[in-house]
Amino acid sequence: MEARALKRHIGTSPRKMRLVVDLIRNKRVDEAVNILMFTNKNSAKVVEMTVRSAYSNLVNKLDSGRLSQSDVVIKEAFVNEGPSMKRILPAPQGRAFRIQKRSAHLTVVVEQIEEKLN
Repeated sequence: MEARALKRHIGTSPRKMRLVVDLIRNKRVDEAVNILMFTNKNSAKVVEMTVRSAYSNLVNKLDSGRLSQSDVVIKEAFVNEGPSMKRILPAPQGRAFRIQKRSAHLTVVVEQIEEKLN
């Protein structure tokens, strides 16, 4: 069984956020949360909250309601580009330079680890 969590309109550029998301892809949830707590990037806090939200969504989806973080793996984690805010910065000789303040959309999909019976 799998569950997903979305966080949209994050005020960080997608390029910076992908550096953090690449650290946790295909890891267990407890391991990923541990990595994110000690990552020295601003976007790590947002990614950690989204991973915890996806885990909670999976626990709420199950009938038993009991699931350890070590039994859940991050199946997918990706960052897409959100809308850009356009701003203008004054430049020499009456010109104006354009600034784009980028935003990002984060998607995290977690999946329960199925134990094989042999």
